[in-house]
Amino acid sequence: MAYRIVTDTCCDFPANMYEELNLSVVALSVNYKGQSVNQYTEQWLREMFDGLRSGEEATTSAANPQDWQDVIEPILQNGEDALILTFSSGLSTTYQSAVIAAGDLMEQYPDRKVHVVDTLCASLGQGLFVYYACQKRDAGLSLEELTQWCEDHKQNLCHWFTVDDLMYLKRGGRISAATALVGTMLQIKPVLHADENGKLVNMSKARGRKASIQALAKKMEELGLPGENETVFICHGDCLEDAQYLESLVKEKYGVKNVLIYYVGAVIGSHSGPGTLALFFLGEHR
Repeated sequence: MAYRIVTDTCCDFPANMYEELNLSVVALSVNYKGQSVNQYTEQWLREMFDGLRSGEEATTSAANPQDWQDVIEPILQNGEDALILTFSSGLSTTYQSAVIAAGDLMEQYPDRKVHVVDTLCASLGQGLFVYYACQKRDAGLSLEELTQWCEDHKQNLCHWFTVDDLMYLKRGGRISAATALVGTMLQIKPVLHADENGKLVNMSKARGRKASIQALAKKMEELGLPGENETVFICHGDCLEDAQYLESLVKEKYGVKNVLIYYVGAVIGSHSGPGTLALFFLGEHR
């Protein structure tokens, strides 16, 4: 039976990738300068990060059940089933909303199937997970087989990142005001990851930006699955040169052949701030 993969825009793909991967997508919104925006170009993202640097603030909205239902119902009406791959429940209520929508729709369409997977992923980590799921779909896995593959492998999707300005993490309650102040004065850069519950956890510290970027690459050496990381994803909060430096490290040291570099999206980037840099790859564990 035919099925479609549905995800949300917190996977932070460039716009063309949704069509290239044959995905249906639910858009999350960011409220910025008095406007609610759920579609954004690279230029818009660049301008948003410039605004954040200048003191502008942005707030975000999770997808609600109706948002999911509006995307999923036409798929079911077309005689197809759906596999929903959502933004981490550790960071948003988007997953819970998808579960509610799926339950309501399966009552209305009892002959159809809607499977929902909490990816426990974010940004291009979610994107890389969705990318692998699309490859498995194209290789012929059934809806049930792919759902099980996703559940079996989501703990292998490693998210390692650093930020340039600790004050954004302070505003989000990730670190204390005192830690942010002292860290900023001493040029301490945190190295964080998304843990097994899909929540952001501060794992270590590096002195200076270059050391923090090298620490991200080191995590790939420690955790990466040999032969499974020809493709990795890197996202950045308007710091392309840093992303390219990280790309050079993983290509030279670990045999990575294909790297997708793109902006961290507006929803996640508004919380992590300009200078966010993240590396996503397959590992033995998170």
